[in-house]
Amino acid sequence: MQTQLLDFLPDDAQSQVKSLLAKDNLVIKVKKERKTKHGDYRQLPNGKHQITVNANLNRYRFLITLIHEIAHFEAYNRFGRFIKPHGKEWKSTFQHLMLPFLRPEVFPIELLPLLANHFKNPKASSDTDTQLALALKRLDEREDKTFVFEVPLGKTFKLYNDRVFKRGNKRRKRFECVEVKTGKLYLFNPNAEVEQLD
Repeated sequence: MQTQLLDFLPDDAQSQVKSLLAKDNLVIKVKKERKTKHGDYRQLPNGKHQITVNANLNRYRFLITLIHEIAHFEAYNRFGRFIKPHGKEWKSTFQHLMLPFLRPEVFPIELLPLLANHFKNPKASSDTDTQLALALKRLDEREDKTFVFEVPLGKTFKLYNDRVFKRGNKRRKRFECVEVKTGKLYLFNPNAEVEQLD
């Protein structure tokens, strides 16, 4: 395994990840930031299996994403290719692989209860678990972040792709936001990163 990959992981998780990857025929690539996903898994035409993980993730999100993608590979090998991508086989595999990492030597103590709760029934993306996603984002190196829930009602904000929205009311979990240019209504997770405009 490349030393470069270890640099993206918490120190106390490195040996466990090394031994986990030693038995698998996986190609791991660290990619530049992709806005729509943290990582992915796929079988290559040559029969090998590839996992990619974004380089811009903090070490805790990087570890969770890497184990998430390894779980896809292991569930595929164990249960076959006709399982649902984030079905019960993947969930149980992800839980099993992640359990040894859920300790204070690997994750900050304040994350552990959120992780324990998340892994009772892991979702396709840790971003859908609002509390966990927000806690993970607060550990990023960038300090100048604004989240949708922090934007005052009726104020405008901009996304990474320069689309401008006006923040509306909160529904049960998400916020109604109207795109200024089109007038279309969108629902935003509270932890979406934005740039407030006014």
